[in-house]
Amino acid sequence: MDLLLATGNRDKVKEIRAKLEGLPYNVRTLDEFPGAPEVVEDRDTLEGNAVKKAIEIAQFSGQLSLADDTGLFVPAIGGEPGVFSSRYAGEDVTYADNVNKLKDRMRDVPDGERGAYFECVIAIAYPDGVVGTASGRVDGVILREPRGKEGFGYDPLFFHEESGATFAELSVARKNEISHRALALDRAKKVLAGLARA
Repeated sequence: MDLLLATGNRDKVKEIRAKLEGLPYNVRTLDEFPGAPEVVEDRDTLEGNAVKKAIEIAQFSGQLSLADDTGLFVPAIGGEPGVFSSRYAGEDVTYADNVNKLKDRMRDVPDGERGAYFECVIAIAYPDGVVGTASGRVDGVILREPRGKEGFGYDPLFFHEESGATFAELSVARKNEISHRALALDRAKKVLAGLARA
């Protein structure tokens, strides 16, 4: 059975593929579907955006599709960047642009108030509707300066206290065991396993 990953983000594709190993799916990417629409993420919640992406890509492709939406939430600055995490510094920006904007916004936030969390919501859909959703959350602290070379996005600023490292200092394999996306995918795998048996 085919499963189409409804994202053009190659970093996400790499993480998702690794987590889905062992399931009886032929995992496909949008690169195999020329003309796939670029889904506008205009919902107020991560779940709303994930569901919208999964359904639109499933309807375009005729394939079972899996989409995610992920956000970094920092309570000290009103929950920013939140649902705007990927475009926090504007449209068509780099990871570094977003990291720099977050550093600037948090410049005056004291050390004891720099708590944050990553949240990921996965949606799985057939062309006629959503099959299920799953979410994962990981708490951490936003550092004043980036650390590490692995990962992507805000990983160099996000310090995971249990690991004693930023997500960018962890190996891909370790991050895939503990991250917000890993937790959401572990839950989504149960939905996918059920579909494969049906």
